[in-house]
Order: sequence, then structure tokens, then C-alpha cells
Amino acid sequence: MTTFRTPADAAEARAIQDALRARVVLDEPGPPPGTGRATGVDVAYDEERDVVVAAAVVLDAATLDVVAETTAVGRVTFPYIPGLLAFREIPTVLAALEALPVDPGLVVCDGYGRAHPRRFGLASHLGVLTGLPVIGVAKNPFAFTYEQPAPRRGDSSPLLDGDEEVGRALRTQDGTKPVYVSVGHRTGLDNACAHTLLLARDFRQPETTRRADALCRQALREATA
Repeated sequence: MTTFRTPADAAEARAIQDALRARVVLDEPGPPPGTGRATGVDVAYDEERDVVVAAAVVLDAATLDVVAETTAVGRVTFPYIPGLLAFREIPTVLAALEALPVDPGLVVCDGYGRAHPRRFGLASHLGVLTGLPVIGVAKNPFAFTYEQPAPRRGDSSPLLDGDEEVGRALRTQDGTKPVYVSVGHRTGLDNACAHTLLLARDFRQPETTRRADALCRQALREATA
């Protein structure tokens, strides 16, 4: 695992993104969907106390049963700046992942990978630092254009920056809003969408994200009680 370094300011953060972006692996297909493990990571904040809690929840990718889960509590050490969110979240996310008793398999972030103005969102940053296959599945698009996909589960449309496809708007349930899938590291886009559909069996968001979100919120309540 590559050591995380907290930047002194936004300019240094962007320089770190530029340096690490070249290490993103885009020519691996990733683990076959529905096999092995899939791990959701998410964070919750108490801004008044500068506390951040991260959760990592490992699921069996075939059954969606929970295999393991961990949380980590940290301090917010970097301000909120659009495009640099990873620098607020990654230290605590790394601590949660390192505490897992099993290999996480594919990691699913509630955020972006290549679908980022600098092509280096949280999913890419986390993948480069850990060496794990990582995808981003976001609830909202980040400054890119797309056509609404057709209304059925599995329908998708390209998420575009000009002519470049940086991700996909993917319908995970009939008639619901799409989610926005992008490659983070060591996984192809087709594969990332296939994983997302299998993990979003019953709800709009992947079960990995739903469980990690619930766990980190619970852990934050306990940490700040």
C-alpha cells in the first residue's frame, strides 16, 4: 500500500492527483461479476467536532451476505474543496480497510473514479494507494453531460466530457433515477456496470453502499455521543 500524504493546500493536492493519475491501471477487466467479495466504503462527518467515521462492509458478491465489517474514526484534516474530496476521506477509509480480517475483493466507492474533472476521483485515488480493483458508483453526476437512459433496469447511457466517455448513467431499477458508474482502478467500465447491477439487486444503490452508509452513520453517532 502506498502511504497517504496530507497536502498543505489545494495546489499541492492537485499536484498529488496529477502525479498519481499516471499510475491508474485501465487495461484490466477486473474480477468477474458475482464472484468473490465486494466491499462498500463510505464516510460520515460531524463537522462541528471535525470528526469523520469510515465504514468498510465486505459482502459475498454472489449472495450479498455480510462477510466482515469494520469502522475507523479520524479527524478532518483537509477543507472541503470540490474535486478534492478524497483528501478528506481517504485516511480514515484506508484505516477501515486495513482493519478488515479478510481480503476486500472489489471495492465500491460512493463517488467517482474517471468521472472527475482531473480523471482522478476517490475511486481512482483509493485504487492506486491500495492496489485493489475499485469502482465508483455515485448518486449524482459531477459536471458531465448524458442522455437519460431508457427506463428499464440495465439501461445505460454514456457520461460524457466532450466526446470522451468518462462513465455511464446506469438504471439499476425500473423507473428509478440512474446511478453514475465510473472506473477507479484495475476494472473496465463494462465490468463495473455489471458489478453494480448485481450489487443493486433490490434497491437503486448497490447493497455495498447501503450497508456501509448505515454502518458509518451508526458509528458516528456512537463516536460523538
